[in-house]
Amino acid sequence: MSDLGHNSAIAVGGIATERLRSIVERVERLESERKALSSDIKDIFAEAKSAGFDVPTLRQIIRLRKKEPSEIEEQETLLDIYKKALGM
Repeated sequence: MSDLGHNSAIAVGGIATERLRSIVERVERLESERKALSSDIKDIFAEAKSAGFDVPTLRQIIRLRKKEPSEIEEQETLLDIYKKALGM
């Protein structure tokens, strides 16, 4: 058996099984956490809606907060130009 690294106590078909298992289990754990977080976010939006907030607008605000001010300004300028071009 060749040396496949420190996590290769058992190798099957040239694959370090412990390393493979570790990777798969980490991804599964993160997917589970992501599912729980998505559920929490959904609950927060439901709370916001019941408090009278417009959820699509909240989502848009959250997207905008991730951008740089210059990106937002450029996007708003283009939006204004397009709206004027369409007579809106």
